Amino acid sequence: MFKRLFFLLRIITAWGVAVMLVVALYASLPLIGQFSAPAVLFGFGTIGLVIAGAFSHLHRVRLVAGRVDNETLDNRQKRFIEIPLEAGEAFDLVDAAIRELPGVEGVRSARDSLQVRAKIARPQLYGEPPLRRWNPLLWFAPDYNQLQATVTPAGDSGRVTLICEPESPAWSDWFLVDDGTNFENAEAIARAITRRIGERRRFDQASAAQTATEKELTEAKLHLLHAQVEPHFLYNTLASAQLLTRSDPARAEAMLGHLIQYLRRSLPSAEDDMSTLGIELERALAYLEILKIRMGDRLCVEVDVPEPLRGTPMPAMMLQTLVENAIKHGLEPRTGGGTVWIRARGDAAEVAITVADNGEGFHAKTSGTGIGLKNVRERLRLRYNGDANLSVIANFPAGVAATITVPAAVASLAKGVSNG
Repeated sequence: MFKRLFFLLRIITAWGVAVMLVVALYASLPLIGQFSAPAVLFGFGTIGLVIAGAFSHLHRVRLVAGRVDNETLDNRQKRFIEIPLEAGEAFDLVDAAIRELPGVEGVRSARDSLQVRAKIARPQLYGEPPLRRWNPLLWFAPDYNQLQATVTPAGDSGRVTLICEPESPAWSDWFLVDDGTNFENAEAIARAITRRIGERRRFDQASAAQTATEKELTEAKLHLLHAQVEPHFLYNTLASAQLLTRSDPARAEAMLGHLIQYLRRSLPSAEDDMSTLGIELERALAYLEILKIRMGDRLCVEVDVPEPLRGTPMPAMMLQTLVENAIKHGLEPRTGGGTVWIRARGDAAEVAITVADNGEGFHAKTSGTGIGLKNVRERLRLRYNGDANLSVIANFPAGVAATITVPAAVASLAKGVSNG
């Protein structure tokens, strides 16, 4: 109540002084100054209209803000808004929120200085006022409000300073009211920013959930693939060992030894799906040794993996997938067999692991887009977020070369990797 009375007294006093000055100037005029009736009518009429306009302003402010205090009654509004985004992203968000305001015109944004300025047409709240020409509170009222938003960088976030005010000098606040329009503009921009931040968070959460789901689906496909491939390989190996126990016990014993080594390296980890190049190489070599016993001279294996690179973290079973592809699609279809090369090269940034063969090469059924290779690509995308890749090219003079490129050292991925 006190704030309302103070507001009324302030605006009535300001207009009262102005009216007295006009009346005094009128009285000093020769001849017509002797007639006091016009001056009295002007004075009382003006003050009456000022009081009516002031009450209308109070009522609208209460409707808009739900309260009447110094902040809501002020024609000039200031807000500080914290945005949990980098300053450039925060600026883009604020700029978009301002451009959504009804009646906004002349938006000028400068991304380098992180500032946005705009003009907003004042709405005709109750239609065209019938006494607009005679209402003193509208005599000098501007047709536009203006706003300025400045984003201040603060580490990983941006702080927005928002100013909404009439397009008139500050002294005019003693005589004019804005009917709460600048309060509405400030609140509308704050709401728009909050809404956009909420939408961004929901999008990020949905993306994270989708990524997690994709990762789980990929791992499930991998496990299903293993469940389908492993029994077939185990049955063939055990059947071959059974036959060899009658004709060549030494080779049967060697085959079983390699099978044990392969299975030891193939046991799933309860903590992570990460391994190292060295562990994956041992698994692949155990697999190839078994196949050498089965295929005989038809299979030759050459390995060139420097010892310092064998500690490189990499997803489990990826090297095995490339080796199996080289055997199944490259060498097994050939009567004369061939050679499988396993090679690794690296620098301070990345390590490239290549599995090549001189087998059948690309044809209609094997063009580098099989299920196993798709699985490898998807796992690399989910695990390394674009920092790793798989390339499959033709080998010269025959066969295929598949190369996995991974970061040289990622400490967070090395955790939980077993050494034996």
